Amino acid sequence: MKILVTGTSGQLARSLAARAQGQAEIVLVGRPDLDLENPATFAPVLKSVAPDMVINAAAHTGVDQQEDEPERAFRINAEAPAELARLTRLAGIPIIQISTDYVFDGTSTRPYVEANKPNPQTVYGRSKLAGEEAVRAGNPDHLVVRTAWVVSRYGRNFVKTMLSLAETRDSLQVVADQFGNPTEAHDLADGLLAAAAAWRRQGGFPQGLYHLAGQGRASWHDLAGHVFAVSASLDGPSALVEPVGSEQWPAKAARPANSELNSEAFFRDFNYRAGHWQERVGALVTELAGSANR
Repeated sequence: MKILVTGTSGQLARSLAARAQGQAEIVLVGRPDLDLENPATFAPVLKSVAPDMVINAAAHTGVDQQEDEPERAFRINAEAPAELARLTRLAGIPIIQISTDYVFDGTSTRPYVEANKPNPQTVYGRSKLAGEEAVRAGNPDHLVVRTAWVVSRYGRNFVKTMLSLAETRDSLQVVADQFGNPTEAHDLADGLLAAAAAWRRQGGFPQGLYHLAGQGRASWHDLAGHVFAVSASLDGPSALVEPVGSEQWPAKAARPANSELNSEAFFRDFNYRAGHWQERVGALVTELAGSANR
């Protein structure tokens, strides 16, 4: 099975390439060959690669930056998926669209399930929701997967940022009143590959929308504290973590107070569940420490 993945440097794209051996042939394509701001590049790539499936893993994820450039956010996160959905429908192949917890307003006291009504509060959330809707309308053979708080060995993410800051600081202030599910990118990749295998066996997806995120609830403060505890046990960089409220850490784009995602439907239909965030983050920090010592 050949899967075309948009993007070449993102956490999910690189994780899919790393985890797919023996399951699928992953073809990563990014700019300039496939540029989400230039839809004219899509059809030639699809013709050249001739994939059995497309996973749109690329996006404009600069949450604060997008508040100042909503047109670009919608061009990348909504209009590009719309065109990819149209082209994949014409080619008779499925598309998997990656979405986000930011489609919710964060006011729920329970983890969000797929049936909960979205209410995005940011340009990023609104553009990603528009992308979901465009894919749903453009290709009936689709899967939309929402995830959250992705971390990995690749690129830039919260875990790597914390470790880098601890190299030069003894203490850090980290928000303690925003909660979600830290998700290791390899787990997300494994889940998508499980869904792709199910599609191949069954000739379709059981439903069009799922949540897939790490097990367990954490605040950003919890996550930072765990990163430093594991790092300190390995004689790596560590810092004292001071909890602060969201009002003490203002941002241009509002962050959801609660963006926990319930992933049980994904487990029910694909028999796959991501690992617990503490275990996965601990393994990631250990891996990063080993890389730094080599």
